[in-house]
Amino acid sequence: MASVARRAALLRGSCLAVVLALAALASAGESSGAPDWHVVSVGSLLPSSICAAATASNSSALSVVHRHGPCSPLLARVGGAPSHAEILDRDQDRVDSIHHRHRGSGAAPGINPARASKGVSLPAHRGLSLGTGNYIVSVGLGTPRKDFSVVFDTGSDLSWVQCKPCKDCYEQQDPLFDPAQSSTYAAVPCGDPHCRGLDSSTCASGNRCRYQVVYGDQSQTDGNLVRDTLVLGPSDALQGFVFGCGDDDSGLFGKADGLVGLGRAKVSLTSQAAAKYGAGFSYCLPSSSSSAGYLSLGGAAPSNAQFTAMVARSDTPSFYYLDLVAIKVAGRTVSIPAAVLKAPGTVIDSGTVITRLPDTAYRALRSSFAGFMRRYKRAPALSLLDTCYDFTGHRTVQIPSVALVFSGGVTVSLDFSGVLYVSKVSQACLAFASNGDDTSIGILGNTQQKTFAVVYDVANQKIGFGAKGCT
Repeated sequence: MASVARRAALLRGSCLAVVLALAALASAGESSGAPDWHVVSVGSLLPSSICAAATASNSSALSVVHRHGPCSPLLARVGGAPSHAEILDRDQDRVDSIHHRHRGSGAAPGINPARASKGVSLPAHRGLSLGTGNYIVSVGLGTPRKDFSVVFDTGSDLSWVQCKPCKDCYEQQDPLFDPAQSSTYAAVPCGDPHCRGLDSSTCASGNRCRYQVVYGDQSQTDGNLVRDTLVLGPSDALQGFVFGCGDDDSGLFGKADGLVGLGRAKVSLTSQAAAKYGAGFSYCLPSSSSSAGYLSLGGAAPSNAQFTAMVARSDTPSFYYLDLVAIKVAGRTVSIPAAVLKAPGTVIDSGTVITRLPDTAYRALRSSFAGFMRRYKRAPALSLLDTCYDFTGHRTVQIPSVALVFSGGVTVSLDFSGVLYVSKVSQACLAFASNGDDTSIGILGNTQQKTFAVVYDVANQKIGFGAKGCT
C-alpha cells in the first residue's frame, strides 16, 4: 500500500510538472506574440503539379501566377523550369543591378567590371535584371483586344510588349502585338512628356519617339513609344496607355510577351492609372507556384492591413522604400544594432526572390534561426542559401516563426512559405541571404511577401501588409 501511495504521489507530481511546463510555454507564447512556431506537414513544403484556380477580387484585378509553376501559360513552351540553383544565380544578377543603381558605379549592372573594361558598351538607361523568379499577369492591348502574358515588376517603370514588324525578337508565348490591327493605336511623338521623361530616348523619322532599356543581365528591348487601350481583367479598360512597342529585343525573358512596370515614374502603369483608379495598387503572391494570387489597381485596402511609412529617396525615386527596424525569431527580437538596418535602408521589390540583409543582420538572424533548428539534420548549401536542412523521414516539422518589424510598430509575421526556400525535402533552406557587407541596400524579396496583401498606397505614402491576403 505504501508503494502504491508513493507511485500515486510521484504521478501527481509528474502531472503537476507537465501542467506547469505547459503553462510556462503558453505564457511565453503570449508575451512574445504567438504563434511562435509553424508546424508544417513535410508533404506541403513542395508545390503541387496541378494548378489551383484563382479568383479576381474586382474588375481591374489580374490573376498573378509564378512564371515557372503549373498555372503559368508560359511553362509548356519554355522547355521546363530552370533549376533552383539557376533561379538563385539569376536572382543575384537582379540584386547586383539594384545595388548598382544605388551605388551609381561605373560598370553596368550585373556585368563583371573586367568585362566592362574590355569594351562592353554601357547603355544610357539601365533596367534591373529581370531574373527568373518573377510573376506573370495577363493583360489585353488594342482594339480589338489581344491578350499577352507579361511580367509585373515594381522595380521597372516602362511597360512594353514585342510588336510587328520586328527586326529581331526573341521567341514568345503569344503572337506579337500588331499595331496595324488596332483601331486605337497611335505613335507617341518626340515632344510628348512621356518621351521626354524617359532616361534613354531618341527621335526617329516621322517624329516617332524611340526608347531603349538594357537590363542588368544584358537582355534588352528597343522600339517605338506608343499608346493604345490597355484592358485589365475581363473588361476594365485604360484608354491611351503609353508603352513600348519593342521591335529589337533579345535576352532571357523566359518567353514572356513583355513587362508591366509598376515603379513610380510618370510612364509607369501606377502613374498612368492614378486618375482612374487612384495612386496605388496591391497584390498578393501565392504561397506556392501551384496556386494563384492577384494584382489590383486602386481599391480598398483589406481591413487587417498594417501600414508603415513609404520612404522617399531622391537618388532612386522609382523604387519603393520602407524602414526595417528589427527582426524576430520565435517571438524573440534578434540582437541587431539599429544602425545596421537603418543606415543602408530597405527596398521592397516584386522581382527579387530572396530577401537580402546587411551582413551583420543576416549573421544574427542565421544564428538565432539555427539555434531553434538543432533537432534537424543539416543539408548542403543551395547556391547563395547557406542554412539548409534535411527533413527526410519527418512527417511534420516545427519551424520557428520569423517576423519583420517596420517603422510605426508594424510587425509582419511571415507565412512558413516565406521562411524556407525548399528545393526538395532533403534541402530546405532559410530564405534569406547576406549582402556581404553592411553598406549595400537591403531588399525585401518576393518569397517573404507570399500570402500577404501588399498595398502600395502611393497617394498617402505608405505600404501595408494584410495577412492571408490571397484568400
